[in-house]
Amino acid sequence: MTDPSSSLLAQLMEYQKHSVVPMHMPGHKRNTQSAPYLAALGAPYDITEIEGFDNLHHPGGILKHGMERAARLWGCDHSFFLVGGSTCGILAGIRAATQYGDSILLGRNCHQSVYHAIEICGLRPHFLLPPMDDTFGIFGSLSPEQVAQALEQHPDVSLIVLTSPTYDGVLTDVTSICDLAHARGIPVLVDAAHGAHLGFSPGFPSSAVQDGADLVIQSLHKTLPSLTQTAIAHVNGTRIPCSAFSQELRMFETSSPSYLLLSSIDGCIRLLEESSSLFENWESLLANFNQQMYQLRHLQIFGYGTDQEKSHPAVFRFDPSKILILTDGTPYTGPLLMDRLRRDCGIELEMASAHYALAMTGLLTTKDHMDCLAAALWGLDQNGQTTISHPAPRRNATLPRQIAIPGAVRPLPHHSVRADEAVGHMIGEYVWVYPPGVPLLIPGEQLDAAMLEHLASLQTQGVAIQSTSGNAPGHFEIIDNSNGFHHGGKMK
Repeated sequence: MTDPSSSLLAQLMEYQKHSVVPMHMPGHKRNTQSAPYLAALGAPYDITEIEGFDNLHHPGGILKHGMERAARLWGCDHSFFLVGGSTCGILAGIRAATQYGDSILLGRNCHQSVYHAIEICGLRPHFLLPPMDDTFGIFGSLSPEQVAQALEQHPDVSLIVLTSPTYDGVLTDVTSICDLAHARGIPVLVDAAHGAHLGFSPGFPSSAVQDGADLVIQSLHKTLPSLTQTAIAHVNGTRIPCSAFSQELRMFETSSPSYLLLSSIDGCIRLLEESSSLFENWESLLANFNQQMYQLRHLQIFGYGTDQEKSHPAVFRFDPSKILILTDGTPYTGPLLMDRLRRDCGIELEMASAHYALAMTGLLTTKDHMDCLAAALWGLDQNGQTTISHPAPRRNATLPRQIAIPGAVRPLPHHSVRADEAVGHMIGEYVWVYPPGVPLLIPGEQLDAAMLEHLASLQTQGVAIQSTSGNAPGHFEIIDNSNGFHHGGKMK
């Protein structure tokens, strides 16, 4: 029934024409007359793994052919379609690359899914704190020197996890770090959720796949034309065996994948194969936006206008698809700027931190989109008050003290106390700002006065603080009898 040369969506449409009686899942039975809302949601093409449509976790037909095309497109050994976002790929990848209790090396700016994998797998994390960019106050790039020094201190490391690019668009020297790791037989996993578009055009940096990483996880939906929740994983070499990764995906990814999402992944890959002009158009739009940003007097855009990427020594490279807008020296905080653009200009940004806001472009961003953003920024910059505001608080530039590993903390009794009472105690929950979902505190770390002050400052600037309990920063879950622990999670 299926034709490998035909798209998955085309096959679904052809199947629909045959009016097969659906005595199988899903329960809507493609009956859009009784439930009209289903038609707009694509229910006519929402099937399960029936004859002719392959099986995501045991591919041998149309899905297998699609993943092989993806591997050729990105230039890796094997690719895997992911319908559980990058999160399921990161969880599966870390578990496939480690044994319970192993040590791993990672940047402190990793996504919360990496921390969840650490907890689930009982891993011992050794954190590297990236340098800070002095102007924007964002994490810069981990350096190969930092990694080399850490590997000397922790020769038992089983895996290195990098985030490149970060949510803010900062890339790391993946090639050099892979060289260091591979010389010691250590695999490198790169969370490239924000980098699915890299490596396809000279106007963008190379991808972590091209840079030699063993496993690269990318969210297609963040910058490419694919539905939310779609992602892809790329495996190179045998340091993280495909068989192990595939096995772990069965654990962390649904066994009932959405064929709407799978069709979106397939369609995205086909579009990338056929439409190089889309990248040329994207580059042109960003170049034109860059010229317009030279008119700004107060707002500052990372790498655009008068701001030069070379003036940020903490950053190895920057992804130009991210429009990072600094509000220092203006009447705005990041949240205020985001709100103003939403209310007055009809522009919804991706996120806002205390002193900057982030606009994300994508492969299908249009000229109207970019012109609208440029005009709005110029108008706010030129017509707003020029009173210089005090710089907003920067991120904490030190690592919290780690008393126990997250996996050892989870089963322990804990209780909620006021923030002032929690200072000096071991925390039993995650505390983060979302987006981007990078934890500021994790279970097993000690809350100190500096972190509490940092959290309060962020909240004052309009940044929402989230925690596992939902009570931070007013209250924190602390571990009972935490003084009885030493680093590593065992009682003294």
